[in-house]
Amino acid sequence: METKLIGSKTAEQWEKEFPVLAETAALREVFWINPRYKKGNVELNCFGVSPADMDDASQRLDRFAPFIAKAFPETAKDKGIIESPLKEIPKMLEFLQKEKGADIHGRLLIKLDSQLPISGSIKARGGIYEVLAHAEKLALEKGMLKESDSYDVLLEDSFHDFFSTRELAVGSTGNLGLSIGIMGAKLGLKTTVHMSADARQWKKDLLRSKGVTVVEYEADYSKAVEEGRKLAGPACHFVDDENSKTLFLGYSVAALRLQKQLEAMKIPVDTEHPLFVYLPCGVGGGPGGVTYGIKRVFGNAAHCFFAEPTHAPCMLLGLVTGLQDKVSVGDFCIDNKTCADGLAVGRPSSFVGKVMDTFLSGEVTVSDEQMYRLVYKLADLEDLWVEPSATAGFMGPPGLGSKAGKAWLEERFSASEINNATHLVWATGGSMVPAGEMQKYYETGKSYI
Repeated sequence: METKLIGSKTAEQWEKEFPVLAETAALREVFWINPRYKKGNVELNCFGVSPADMDDASQRLDRFAPFIAKAFPETAKDKGIIESPLKEIPKMLEFLQKEKGADIHGRLLIKLDSQLPISGSIKARGGIYEVLAHAEKLALEKGMLKESDSYDVLLEDSFHDFFSTRELAVGSTGNLGLSIGIMGAKLGLKTTVHMSADARQWKKDLLRSKGVTVVEYEADYSKAVEEGRKLAGPACHFVDDENSKTLFLGYSVAALRLQKQLEAMKIPVDTEHPLFVYLPCGVGGGPGGVTYGIKRVFGNAAHCFFAEPTHAPCMLLGLVTGLQDKVSVGDFCIDNKTCADGLAVGRPSSFVGKVMDTFLSGEVTVSDEQMYRLVYKLADLEDLWVEPSATAGFMGPPGLGSKAGKAWLEERFSASEINNATHLVWATGGSMVPAGEMQKYYETGKSYI
């Protein structure tokens, strides 16, 4: 029988060269430091994105704010700006220190994208932004809209009638589909969401209740995206989570908002006060865009780590091997089955992987049991309720407190800088989860304590 090659090597050869891959293939939780991380100034004009593009995205969201405020009344108090709270969580810090026996110096914050309005997840940033950018392009080209207009005119029937002749589609495990579907339907676009087998039923039901067409697949995320691309005709705008620079830029704007929130909390971020950010990762677009923005805003004072399920560590495999999307979890006999449905991705984004190759400080993987336990502890200690995938980043700080993490910290930071650190866990989703489902997550986590 012919031995399967992954790139130019067998799985066994990869695992021998990079022991972290052997640990990953055995479904163990790992903490990995990226050896290609660039310590100097990073090149922000790379792979077709730039700081100017990021500023343009921010300005576009500002233009749409009047429309959003009226279309979604829950955003009116923030004048149509879709943003989430930033909160310090000392009880969770104490729990992680005791639970893992890890030295975690500094403070622990949580970015509650789980509470983002409209669709309740980080996907509200990129997904909604891409729909808005597409709608603006269509309306400007038609001559129905000028950038100087108040964009609440988009609520007029003439725009709804115009958009109803245009098609929009996306492949999703759930949360991106919610964001695309809810905003697409609100504008009047004929929207189709291709959903993988691991997508939650309540998400499919919610989309259908908004008038969105949902196509279900028995296969995983990659298949849903592949089929969605095939079925999207020339008149259809397909939102490609694996390669979309528009999605990426929508996510990146989060860093500009985060900067203002940290300033309001009087939390400095500089060489003497480093910032460590931990982001759950699926195909990579959301955490990649946020990381790009954070490196643009905070430079070398910020260090980003991705967190993936032990059963779906696609970005880790792509980065360690350098193969990006030319490797999948199946190549290492990993099943891609996890409770973290938003992270259940078998193959990473090549575009994001290339950008992160020198931007990302490292990765951590997390078991399903651990994510459930963290759902329970976060609710119990801080009264914050999130879905399992949103807790993955909590294993980042203990990773830095491990032997490998300590060695990395001591090589780069003084003791005072480590003590002055801010650790930020990005909670990516949860507020849209039905109460009954959330209670099941909670009880499952409690059973593991």
